[in-house]
Amino acid sequence: MLAAVILVFAASALAPAAQAAGNSEAGQSKPGANAPKSTKSANSGKTGKSANTSKSASTARAGSKASPKAKRRAAMSAAPARPSYGQIAGLHATPDDLALKSSVALVIDQDTQEVLLQKNQRAVLPIASLTKLMTGTIISEAKLPMDELITITQDDVDTEKGSGSRLHVGAVLTRAEAMHLALMASENRAAHALGRTYPGGLSSFVSAMNAKARQLGMQATTYVEPTGLSSRNQSSAQDLAILVAAAAIDPMLREYSTSHGAQVAVGKRVLQYNNTNRLVKNPDWDIGLQKTGYISEAGQCLVMQARIAGRKVIMVFLDSAGKLSRIGDAERVRRWVEHNAGSLNPVNLVPMRTSNTFPGGSS
Repeated sequence: MLAAVILVFAASALAPAAQAAGNSEAGQSKPGANAPKSTKSANSGKTGKSANTSKSASTARAGSKASPKAKRRAAMSAAPARPSYGQIAGLHATPDDLALKSSVALVIDQDTQEVLLQKNQRAVLPIASLTKLMTGTIISEAKLPMDELITITQDDVDTEKGSGSRLHVGAVLTRAEAMHLALMASENRAAHALGRTYPGGLSSFVSAMNAKARQLGMQATTYVEPTGLSSRNQSSAQDLAILVAAAAIDPMLREYSTSHGAQVAVGKRVLQYNNTNRLVKNPDWDIGLQKTGYISEAGQCLVMQARIAGRKVIMVFLDSAGKLSRIGDAERVRRWVEHNAGSLNPVNLVPMRTSNTFPGGSS
């Protein structure tokens, strides 16, 4: 019931702004990045007025010559930030013992399937680039040739949010490279190309995504495309924990999602990509699998499987307010688990209930 209320309320509130600017995880614009810097005139009096007039004319001419992409980014920077679905539904008002900034959170011991912490875990929200974890799962299970070359086409260009990409139309890379960039750097065109080149095309790929979700018992999850740019890709923290547990069994998904960085040769250029999750480089963390996500409707999102105080812990954070707040929430949970390692036992915890055995668990 809570999920249905959230979806109806959020959809009706955001419908008028459906075409407004939103950011992707890999290609998000920085607020104010295209705004002109304020300067002080070196002259005063009449000369200062003349200089300002000349500057305004120059700025107007420059603006008229700006590319469509630059104009879109300028509009995105000027537009007020849209509230996320979770903010509209009032989920941030839900209290929790760790004062998390995420409106939805779930922390599970993967082996025992017991819940260590939960907050609005059944709320169904947009999941942004967390979608790519299912994209990677489908590609891996299809056993397609990973050395096969894939060409980025106009079909892979984001028309949903207008996000950019360094993979230009015509760029050629292997399926393995596309998979690596999608999981590590949240590359949207790479993820879309993976779905587009799947046997049967994009529609077959999306059908496979939803079929896999049903197979895993992710009953509240819906996918409409492979990148997460669409706010119609939705799930709950409880469902995402199931997906993380399943994906964490796959060596390729573990390796690509936790890679620190990678270089990809595209034509005559060599592009350097880095992981969107700074925690993979942090020596205090032992991360087995991770994925970040962001669009304005979803807020900042993060899922991880990590070893903490001897436990395999799955963490899901959705709709976190603030660019670094999802990282801060993960750090709070890690310190909490470490500090309470001796007292977190089955008597204090709530069993995870799913229709299937929890993937990777010991039961």
